[in-house]
Amino acid sequence: MLQKAVDSLVLSVEIFNRPSDQGRSTATLIMLDHSFEMFMKAAIVHKGGAIREKRDKHTIGFDACVRKAISDVALKFLSEEQALTVQAVNGLRDAAQHHLVEVSENQLYMHAISSVTLFKDLLLEVFGQDLVNHLPNRVLPISTVPPLDLIPLFAEEIEEIKKLLAPGKRRLEEARVRLMPLEILDRTIGGYRGQPGTSELKVKCESIMAGKPFEQIFPNVASLDISAKGSGPSLQLRFTKKEGIPINTVPEGTPGAYPVGLKRVNELDFYNLNLTEIANKVGLTPPKALAVIQELGIMKDPDCFKQLKIGKMEIKRYSQKASQKMIVAMPGLDLDDVWERNRPRKKA
Repeated sequence: MLQKAVDSLVLSVEIFNRPSDQGRSTATLIMLDHSFEMFMKAAIVHKGGAIREKRDKHTIGFDACVRKAISDVALKFLSEEQALTVQAVNGLRDAAQHHLVEVSENQLYMHAISSVTLFKDLLLEVFGQDLVNHLPNRVLPISTVPPLDLIPLFAEEIEEIKKLLAPGKRRLEEARVRLMPLEILDRTIGGYRGQPGTSELKVKCESIMAGKPFEQIFPNVASLDISAKGSGPSLQLRFTKKEGIPINTVPEGTPGAYPVGLKRVNELDFYNLNLTEIANKVGLTPPKALAVIQELGIMKDPDCFKQLKIGKMEIKRYSQKASQKMIVAMPGLDLDDVWERNRPRKKA
């Protein structure tokens, strides 16, 4: 399994460095993701753990590997910060393999070099092996313009999206595809699994065109830094969280969630949706969204809803977890019945 992990890493580097762009981004992400999953399984076995549940023919999946690697005292080899890097690659791979995502050259470089850096760190820590023994020094991701800060990188991407959305162009689908990797990275850092829907991307596009600050549009990315060491072929990049921002281990079995995510910094950042915004995210009118909210008991879940007091005003706010809970549940609901049960009733 370790050899398969190394093979996939080498292939990802080879694909990244090749001159042809045909399928390059997707193939790089797929190989990086496979490399990490195989490495985690190899490390779990190496430390005496099991990668199959009792009476199960299949080995455990990506999320179960991450959870064992960060929370099992006997097996632990992955820090929560390192898990964010692994989850980011997995989220992008999922979108690249199953849908459409346009990852810019700078973003692809950032994920490739941070992945190679992390693999190198873990290989030495768990197996006592140096990555250079598995590949020559020249075989490392290269770039003529390596990004060394997340915020300027995202600002550059946002400017390109603005151009696509400018009056007279309105290349909305291209803008959404370009926005997808930014939103996926923000979601995975926050612990949310799954691809953003059309309505969610539309809200982000509207925020970009309205000129909202980067920190409001992508609050989780704004909580991270890139730690750079070395230069040229020996450059190493690591994702690090900003001081004072804790990371949360998400309870096992939480739907639509990765094992780890940044904790909310303050309540307004966490409960960042009003009724209209959450309705847009799930593709319903506000009254019908409220009916679904009542049907699912979302207002009773403190991780989904809170009534905040700002000065003398009290406002009802929802979290991203609330929208995810609705998106997961709605395919199994008869919305007409839900509306009939929960629609506002006229007082006698």
